[in-house]
Amino acid sequence: MNLLDQYAAIVGDDVIYHLRQLAAHLRGMHVVHVNSTREGGGVAEILNRLVPLMNELGINTSWEVITGDSRFYQCTKKMHNALQGNREDIQENLLHHYEKINAVNGNALNSKLEGADFVFIHDPQPALLLRSCPGRKGRWVWRCHIDVSHPYRPVWKYLREHVKEFDASIWSISNFAQPLPHPLYLIPPSIDPLGDKNMELPADDIEAYFKEWGISKNMPVITQVSRFDRFKDPIGVIQAYRLVKKNVPVQLVLAGGGATDDPEGARVLKEVRTYAGRDPDIHLLELPPDAHRAINALQRGSDIIIQKSIREGFGLTVTEGLWKGKPVIGGDTGGIRLQVINHHTGFLVNSPEGAALRIRYLLKNRHILENMGENARRFVLENFLITRQVREYLTLIVALIYGSTERIELNIPVPETNAP
Repeated sequence: MNLLDQYAAIVGDDVIYHLRQLAAHLRGMHVVHVNSTREGGGVAEILNRLVPLMNELGINTSWEVITGDSRFYQCTKKMHNALQGNREDIQENLLHHYEKINAVNGNALNSKLEGADFVFIHDPQPALLLRSCPGRKGRWVWRCHIDVSHPYRPVWKYLREHVKEFDASIWSISNFAQPLPHPLYLIPPSIDPLGDKNMELPADDIEAYFKEWGISKNMPVITQVSRFDRFKDPIGVIQAYRLVKKNVPVQLVLAGGGATDDPEGARVLKEVRTYAGRDPDIHLLELPPDAHRAINALQRGSDIIIQKSIREGFGLTVTEGLWKGKPVIGGDTGGIRLQVINHHTGFLVNSPEGAALRIRYLLKNRHILENMGENARRFVLENFLITRQVREYLTLIVALIYGSTERIELNIPVPETNAP
């Protein structure tokens, strides 16, 4: 069974047929995705499945990763924080270094990028590659995964001068989008239901992981999975847990790790360890970037998923938790608002006290917790699986190719691909 047929078993044959209809117009085209890391973080996880799916649809798709040194990632981390609203003045010498590293990568990738029909540049790290490809023949799209709703203006002004030259840009939700002189598209991220992080798991596997980590199955478990990043508010999560524990026996798991393009993770983890102290019911799990099956087991074995972010681009860990049939307590910010529907798939909160109130409520009302979990899985099935994101990428490509054409005829025969 090929990859598309496996997805059809989950999302239905009609969804896959629509993908093949769109892709039939684009067969043989060369598409390149570029980001800054092959593992760690939501962008890499999406590309790990998006690229093979586009290839299976007959579109020649590749994925390139830029390289950089510590000063480059120091600059891009400051840029990321500033775009999400922190006041981060970036020194001129760091910006020059950022430009230099982009130029080095641009020269190395020039032949692959200039000949492509479409190039998707993900986030600020490789945003300046456009300058290194003056002879490009195709269209270039900047894909922003960050919450840029209230950026620190000097940094956004700098970046805008570069990304305004793209043919289009993609944003996760409308509130993030900033005015640019080209078409703007809204495409929320998605998860892969067939990947190790989201596939069904035997109960024995879940129990084995919990035993390895020393997490008791005799006490409720609330879990946050994310990078150790201040925007994820791990300290606030511990504060909420301590408030819950005054009334209800509970365990807290904070699980995550770093990514090659995030130099702050180790420092934040140290702060979290200090704040957690010696509490035996707080489990801090520093997991490698490829611990997908372990994260899957952790989310499936938990009672409630929490993602108490202060700022969030989209929050794929929220999507993952909902897909496992778990209600999510989420920070009232960014893309979490698209996924956590109050009293339906979980609760939005703005403080540790609010999070603690909702956690206690769900733990004391198990029938509501289970009903929310059922709603949550159905909501992701209908809105946030990878097949929907592929469809929207293909629709964007078709739209940019045909431009102002009033009607695009897609009702053409689709090649038969169901042969064993």
